[in-house]
Amino acid sequence: MNKELFSYLFVIIALLVGALYYTHTIQSPIISSLNAIKISYHNINQSIKHSFDEHFFQADTIQDLRQNLLKYENNHLVMQELASEIHDLYQENHSPLKINTNVELVRTISYEKFGNFNRLWIEVPDYNSSKIYGLAYKELVAGIVISKKGRPLALLNQDIKSAYAVYVGNKNAPGIVHGNNDNLLIVNFIPAWFKIKNGDEVVTSGLDNIFIKGLKVGRVLSVTTAQGYQNAIIEPYYKSNDPSYFHMIRNIR
Repeated sequence: MNKELFSYLFVIIALLVGALYYTHTIQSPIISSLNAIKISYHNINQSIKHSFDEHFFQADTIQDLRQNLLKYENNHLVMQELASEIHDLYQENHSPLKINTNVELVRTISYEKFGNFNRLWIEVPDYNSSKIYGLAYKELVAGIVISKKGRPLALLNQDIKSAYAVYVGNKNAPGIVHGNNDNLLIVNFIPAWFKIKNGDEVVTSGLDNIFIKGLKVGRVLSVTTAQGYQNAIIEPYYKSNDPSYFHMIRNIR
């Protein structure tokens, strides 16, 4: 009897799991509810952590902040000087060009599915689901943000659908980089007349309206030729060991 009861329970659980996994109608509200719970959990956890740090590590934190403030003040002055000189050049040459880059700190909620570490639900205020956004960690490219069922989903570099425009090497050979669900990346459609060698650096080109120009992606490990183009295997700089926070690029110009 116990064996039959166990078999019935197993079948019911299997049917329920299958329905949740494959049925979008059932899956969508459950994901929304779980994400709301996870966001609340992250907010409470962060609040407790900040209170704990402020109480026990206040002296060390103040000292670190003072040192960082001095560094940031110096960098701010340098950037202000460069911005002023660029502005003067624009004015002198009556240039219509404008810089309107908008970068925002975003927080991860959870992995989209267990076992796939390349896809993450993220929390983005005022999310516009009609656009694709660039995702960076410091000055390194981490991936892109797409819309899935109206919610922001981060595809990290290694995901096969994470693709964006890059330059390879000192001669700025153009190409398109994408993941292959492995630790390495692939750059396709590099014109054959560019000389690409191992060790060449790969950076964003900014021509895809996703990333600003010059963000670091990785280095070339090997190059092959096929159908009139070159393909390069890339070792990425960004390693997604602790994907908690990213910077999302809302606008680049």
